[in-house]
Amino acid sequence: MDSKALITAYYAAFNAGRTDEMLTYLHDEVEHHVNEGGIRRGREKFREFNAHMTSSYREELTDIVVFANEAGDRAAAEFVVNGTYLATDEGLPEAKGQKYVLPAGAFFTIRDGKIARVTTYYNLADWMRQVSA
Repeated sequence: MDSKALITAYYAAFNAGRTDEMLTYLHDEVEHHVNEGGIRRGREKFREFNAHMTSSYREELTDIVVFANEAGDRAAAEFVVNGTYLATDEGLPEAKGQKYVLPAGAFFTIRDGKIARVTTYYNLADWMRQVSA
């Protein structure tokens, strides 16, 4: 599977709520660089992150555009996150089912045909404004 197809499949699994399938696209030593946060290393940490996100947020990504370099070892995606804030996340505003629409992007390193790094970016201040309104 080429890099663009790999990232497309990863996001298709996300949108379908198949977080276990997302793990199959990840390298064993995946690094997940979280927006304004730390680095989670390994599939198990990624699984824990997905479980937390699924309990706190319901999200669908739209307008996904995937880019990849010719070597196939780097990729990027731009998309819009359409979400609902379901359960209060520690240190964030109280969840009351608020809807949000947030432009976002991600960068990937591909190794051995798997995603070895995911770095996600979005405007946290914009999200805070939307869920606090």
